[in-house]
Amino acid sequence: MARWKHLRTRFGRLLVTLPVLLGVLGPGIITGNVDNDAGGITTYSVIGARFGYSMLWVLLLITFTLAMIQEMCARMGVVTGKGLADLIRERFGVRVTMVVMLLLLFTNLANTMGEFAGVAGAASILGWNRFVVIPAVAFLVWILVVKGSYRSVERVLLVFCVVYLTYVVSAFMARPHWGTVIRATVTPTFQMNREFTSLFIATIGTTIAPWMQFYQQSSVAEKAIELKNYRYEALDTYIGSFLTNFVSFFIVVACASTLYVARVRVNTAAEAAGALAPLAGNYASLLFAVGLMNASIMAAGILPLSTAYSVAEAFGWESGVGKSFREAPLFYGLYTALIFAGAGTVLFIPESKLVSLMLFSQAANGILLPLILVLMLKLINDRSLMGDYVNSHGKNIAVWAQAVVMIVLAGILTVQTLAGIFS
Repeated sequence: MARWKHLRTRFGRLLVTLPVLLGVLGPGIITGNVDNDAGGITTYSVIGARFGYSMLWVLLLITFTLAMIQEMCARMGVVTGKGLADLIRERFGVRVTMVVMLLLLFTNLANTMGEFAGVAGAASILGWNRFVVIPAVAFLVWILVVKGSYRSVERVLLVFCVVYLTYVVSAFMARPHWGTVIRATVTPTFQMNREFTSLFIATIGTTIAPWMQFYQQSSVAEKAIELKNYRYEALDTYIGSFLTNFVSFFIVVACASTLYVARVRVNTAAEAAGALAPLAGNYASLLFAVGLMNASIMAAGILPLSTAYSVAEAFGWESGVGKSFREAPLFYGLYTALIFAGAGTVLFIPESKLVSLMLFSQAANGILLPLILVLMLKLINDRSLMGDYVNSHGKNIAVWAQAVVMIVLAGILTVQTLAGIFS
């Protein structure tokens, strides 16, 4: 009887907690899933095709780094009720804010172009005309944000997150040897050649991107999550970080089990999707292409939105998806400009240049990321700002060590990428 009462009490608590948890979930999961954008999927596809399972261990390692960085953003958003750009302006002044915002604007414009390049690549595999698909996608993501409420936009984005499971299905259809996959995941290996090193760095660079920190903290702030519910937002963040590399893992497995075995060399996710057809079947190829289209559409909406949030916060403009165009004209104006600049550029440049565009966007991330990490670490340890929610001593050591590694790797990636583009 006592045991039954205990179980009933726990079930009752769960019924009370579940609505709160569901109400909080969103920012972390959406941010994590959008991280698997066109550039990321391209990177993971190339890794699997060129090096098989040998870099799966990197995804396991980077999951913990991503979770720690994004948790800091979530914590700052809950404790202060402000976005990252807002805090940077308040603590570091207008000059630093201006530099960060110019870099972010440039970087996210390049990234947005990369997402529409992903739309174009997926459209070509699916047999669709990119001159029809790209304007249609641009209009749909624009109308969703401009006319929708925060809740409606979040729900649509969560539905998009489910479509990422197409990569899991594609991987199983490739019939990998799971024993070999598991061994590679837990056994670090490294090859001393330039291509392996470049992709190793690119994996880290594409998994932790500057826009993620700005978007998640702004979303948490707009959602007005109460401090008493912070643990649920932390859980949301950890789930998002796990899902990011859960999907990445299966993208690598799908390509390693087919393209690597058949020695098929690819340079883009679209090429990988096309090459899967004769090796894993038309359905695997189709699912891969659908996943690329889904990821590109989702990121094409989120990256401009992240930028609009950040710039509006930095300069004190009215912002928020819940506001009308008349209430927040500069916020929506910047969002509109980024979408149509990104889509328009991809429409009128040759397909042969799209790969370079994606690589350039990754290099731009590498320039900005070290600066953002340092500013975040200074903010999260400011007791006048965070009170008792500053980092612990142990976490500071871990995150600063990771930040130093990220700064070095991001610098190397940027130099290598720019050298490859302009050589």
